[in-house]
Amino acid sequence: MRGTKGSKVLRTRKIKQDTEREWYDVNHASNYFCSQGCQNDFWRTHGNAIRQIAPRHEPLETPIEVREETQVTRWDGHEYKTKVIDKLSNVG
Repeated sequence: MRGTKGSKVLRTRKIKQDTEREWYDVNHASNYFCSQGCQNDFWRTHGNAIRQIAPRHEPLETPIEVREETQVTRWDGHEYKTKVIDKLSNVG
């Protein structure tokens, strides 16, 4: 709360965006909410109204291909496999 008597205002916190950092992700929630509690409060208040804009009555399905990749980036030099999911765009 800021201001003098008769002209007080509630001021929200400014969200810091580290756009120059290599790890910055424009889609990350921390760009829009000052804390996880703040984000939870937002969804608790507005989530149902947002869902009602375009409700889905059937699930969507996206064709994918799952493949395994071998990597050698473990700290001890051992290989390990990771699964990579690729979205198939030319199915039809």
